[in-house]
Amino acid sequence: MKYLLLLGLLALLFFMLGARRGRPHEPEARTPAPPPSPKAMLRCAECGMHLPADEALPGRGGAFCSAAHRASFEARQGSA
Repeated sequence: MKYLLLLGLLALLFFMLGARRGRPHEPEARTPAPPPSPKAMLRCAECGMHLPADEALPGRGGAFCSAAHRASFEARQGSA
């Protein structure tokens, strides 16, 4: 009889531990990352496309989106 009682207590203990382990954890209270700050935008003097200031190529006539547009613009300005 005492072995049956001991077996019952052990089964109850395993059941309680298993129920606790299987329970979903509380979700962590995470704050979302702040959105990135907006970048300054410049307009290409040749084609008018807007691009971030850190990607723009400086030239004599303003900012450009590519070296080809800078060369084209400066060639036209030099001949005029």
